[in-house]
Amino acid sequence: MQDTPGVTRDRIYAETNWRGRDFTLIDTGGIEPDTEDIILSQMREQANLAIAMADVILFLTDIRQGVTAADREIALMLKKSKKPIVLVCNKADNFEKDKQEAYEFYHLGMGEPFPISATNAIGVGDVLDKIYESFPPKTENEEESNIIKVAVIGKPNVGKSSLINKILGENRAIVSDIAGTTRDAIDTEFENEKGRFTLIDTAGVRRKSKVKESIEKFSIMRTLLAIERADVCLMMIDATEGVTDQDAKIAGEAHEAGKGVIIVVNKWDAVEKETGTLEKYKKEVYDRLKYLSYAPMIFISAKTGQRVTKLFDLINHVAEQNAMRVTTSILNQVINEAIAIVQPPTDKGKRLKIYYGTQASTKPPTFVIFVNNKELFHFSYERYLVNQIRKEFGLEGTPVRIIVREKNEKDV
Repeated sequence: MQDTPGVTRDRIYAETNWRGRDFTLIDTGGIEPDTEDIILSQMREQANLAIAMADVILFLTDIRQGVTAADREIALMLKKSKKPIVLVCNKADNFEKDKQEAYEFYHLGMGEPFPISATNAIGVGDVLDKIYESFPPKTENEEESNIIKVAVIGKPNVGKSSLINKILGENRAIVSDIAGTTRDAIDTEFENEKGRFTLIDTAGVRRKSKVKESIEKFSIMRTLLAIERADVCLMMIDATEGVTDQDAKIAGEAHEAGKGVIIVVNKWDAVEKETGTLEKYKKEVYDRLKYLSYAPMIFISAKTGQRVTKLFDLINHVAEQNAMRVTTSILNQVINEAIAIVQPPTDKGKRLKIYYGTQASTKPPTFVIFVNNKELFHFSYERYLVNQIRKEFGLEGTPVRIIVREKNEKDV
């Protein structure tokens, strides 16, 4: 099985926060210690990679099954990682009765077991507190909210490291390197007249390895985690190759994660040009990456430095758009004007009614729209509303999300 960037089926990533600390959760497919099944062995390998990159490991067991042979083998494997481990016993749904069964799990030698009911959300806060206590100390960079985190993403050999080196200068004298969240990646703090930035180099440090596939899998995981941690993603494309399937998958990950995106076409100096070349190229890129029609595009040469300095104005602009807040009154004015121009759709005699909207969150801008019937809110009308919101507020470089909620007329 060939791995390509953007394969989110293997792991699920989520950014979350507890007691003021931001962190990324990686949900692995589980571990089968001894299996010849190809899919299960791949899941085990994926889990091993996640373990290698984690600061804290959650070992999830089934309180109803008790301690199994597989639990014992996994416990031995996890202890070898030398990472902090939080032992969680799930399915304690009858909490007061079931939590007594957790004592058996002390035999695994992993400290206190935490009984929880994921279904009923019981005991989860205690687990989060334990995770919090096991975190490494906060870095200076984490404390700073005014630093824009920029992930340089793209397929191998597209010029990611060249761009970062060009930005930082050959001697790297004005920067300080700080350890990233993965073993191989380096976050580099950088400051210029445009502001403060953290550059996340997804190329990472090439490590010697007996298994080339493992390096590739680390690369994939680095890219996905870098996207999750970033405010703005520089999606680099090789001008001499155009948009490849691999580019489309990586760009899709940044879009789905709700990040600000700038399409950076590198090696533009190597392309033969004539009248209209640039506009034609732009159209071809947007045709392949239709879901990124909102993303600004810049043509650079990381090698010569052409237009590299112009990136920072774009990064600041896109970060600002991704974090934009819209007042409820102005939002509803735009929605009402949009409804007046194009009536909401009908289905079998029933018409969609839109009562009002409000902004739920930023990064990306997310709006909740209250309607009479969610089934009538077709994708085409959602796209129309998003376009009208963009027309009014700009929101260049950022996805826009709409969440639809039903509201009874008597509640309005």
